Amino acid sequence: MKTKVLSLVALFMMGAVTVFAGNKTEKFKVYGNCGMCEKRIEKAASAVEGVTKADWNKETKMLEVTFDDTKANTDKIEKAVAKVGHDTPHYKAANEVYEKLPGCCHYDRKAEKAKDAKEEHKH
Repeated sequence: MKTKVLSLVALFMMGAVTVFAGNKTEKFKVYGNCGMCEKRIEKAASAVEGVTKADWNKETKMLEVTFDDTKANTDKIEKAVAKVGHDTPHYKAANEVYEKLPGCCHYDRKAEKAKDAKEEHKH
């Protein structure tokens, strides 16, 4: 009887590990200023297939994303966020998109090392 219970517990644990195996949580900087930025950033990140959670903190400028790493990665998420006008560590939003953001959303653009998301998208 004891071995059956242990076997069931072991089987359950293996199943639980399998369910969570693809989930990954990462944080990275996303430039923005206000609540409108927060909604736009979180919406863009959440739209990437495999993303289950996106939470941007306007004080720290950090985006925390949880995603299935078999479907998504931070590169795809950063590209999606840059496409809507917000610079990330690796991608710079196209100037035309950034300029169309409401005035309160214009942040200090110091992420010059980032690749232009528009240029990257052409490749």
